[in-house]
Amino acid sequence: MKTIINTPNAPAPIGPYNQAVLTGNTLYTSGQIAINVNSGELVLDSISSETEQVMQNLKAVLEAADMTFDNVIKSSIFISDMNNFSHINAVYSNYFDADTAPARETVEVANLPKFVNVEISMIAVK
Repeated sequence: MKTIINTPNAPAPIGPYNQAVLTGNTLYTSGQIAINVNSGELVLDSISSETEQVMQNLKAVLEAADMTFDNVIKSSIFISDMNNFSHINAVYSNYFDADTAPARETVEVANLPKFVNVEISMIAVK
């Protein structure tokens, strides 16, 4: 059994998928990019502001499933340039306690949707 999670507080999917799927107590989020939900525009001012928007979008999806970043057990970060890692990590680390942070991988890829610089997905458990 699965429950589809969609919220107007995060960007609508840009393809045939949902923002997240809840099965049992486990939430699987789709990758979020830096689309500002109010304007529909990409936030590409800096890699830090781009990452901040991604994390805010993920926060909205988690909240729609009655969860927070404390529920996250795994993150996947896809970046277009590994040279941006420290900037992305600096923003990302603001959302987690170092002692209880989730497992994570960070992967450099050739391209991302809409040619953004970072996309993040998460798995969370109630």
